[in-house]
Amino acid sequence: MNICIFGASSDHLDPLYYAEAEAFGRLLASASHRLLFGGGANGVMAACARGVKAAGGEMTGIVPRLFDEPGFLFDGCTDLLYTETMSARKEKMFSMGEAFVALPGGIGTLDEFFECITLKQLGLLNAPIVLLNTNGIYTPLVQYMQKLADERFMSQSCLELLQVCATPEEALQGCLRKEALRGSIRRLEDYTG
Repeated sequence: MNICIFGASSDHLDPLYYAEAEAFGRLLASASHRLLFGGGANGVMAACARGVKAAGGEMTGIVPRLFDEPGFLFDGCTDLLYTETMSARKEKMFSMGEAFVALPGGIGTLDEFFECITLKQLGLLNAPIVLLNTNGIYTPLVQYMQKLADERFMSQSCLELLQVCATPEEALQGCLRKEALRGSIRRLEDYTG
C-alpha cells in the first residue's frame, strides 16, 4: 500500500515529534508499505523517511521543481517524481496515495490534510485519513472541528472521515481500516455524472 504522509519540515521541534515520526516510518516499512512524501531532507517528514530507510523500505518523494536545490531533498528516496507546482504535487500525492497520515506539522500540513478531508467529503477520494496526534498536538484542532459541527458550519459526518490516533502503531492500523477502499481518486466529471 502507498501511504502518503504530510508533516513539518522544521528541525526545531521537541525531539518526541521526530522520534514518533521515525517510529511510524519503521512500522510502515516493516509491514511492506511504501512511503509517499514531499521528499524533504528536514523535519518530521524526513524523520519518517529515515525510519523507512532504516527498516529497508521503499519511498517516493514528490517534489515541486522549485525545491530541487542542494541539501533540500532526502538522500535515500527510491524514486523522485518532480512536478511543476505545489498544486500539482498535491494532485500527484492524492492520486497515488492509498492512505493519508498527517504527522505533526504546520500550515502546509494542515493545507494538505484539509484538502484530503474535502476530497473525501465530495466523494473524490476514498482512502483512510489519519491524524497522528503525538503529544496531543492536534487535540485543539479536533475540538475546533467538533465546535464547527456543533454550530452546523459542517456536518457531524465530516468528523467521521478521519481517525485521530495517539501512537504510530494506532496510525498504521488506521491506514488499514477496511471501511475505506484502497485509495482512488475520481475525476470530477465522474463524480458529477
